[in-house]
Amino acid sequence: MSEVQAVPTTSIDPDVTSGVAQFLGPVVTDLTALGVDGKQAHWHVRGPNFQSVHLLLDDIVDHALDYADTAAERVVALGLPLDNRIQTVATKTTTPKMNAGFQSAEATIAQIIASIDATLVTVRTAIAELALLDAVSQDVVIEIARGLEKDRWFLFAHISEK
Repeated sequence: MSEVQAVPTTSIDPDVTSGVAQFLGPVVTDLTALGVDGKQAHWHVRGPNFQSVHLLLDDIVDHALDYADTAAERVVALGLPLDNRIQTVATKTTTPKMNAGFQSAEATIAQIIASIDATLVTVRTAIAELALLDAVSQDVVIEIARGLEKDRWFLFAHISEK
């Protein structure tokens, strides 16, 4: 009987994969927090433009969770685990704490923009650091940044005077 050889998950150097995980892990965490908080905001937004903000928040939640999935799958495809349980997300996210309960659309939008901005700081750090490690992983976070910036723009347009 012949012995089966273990096939590595990836051909990328283990030091590179651990570096990728170091920078993509926080991106996944912040995006998950944005998704959870965005859903909270979606349920509790109030005001004259309720429906449009309510629906836009649903889109932002979907985007954040899709981006988190893409980044997480990159880490796992490289053969490393990722801890994104809700308890871990709650203690490690850099996003600001979301207010509980009902609030105006303007206040809700300001809070979600602040969460997007915090997430973008994490994403931009990953973009800069991954440039030295892995272009494919960097491309993942560049696309995430592009999408988050668009979502931020859509939200900001609801409260901008000009």
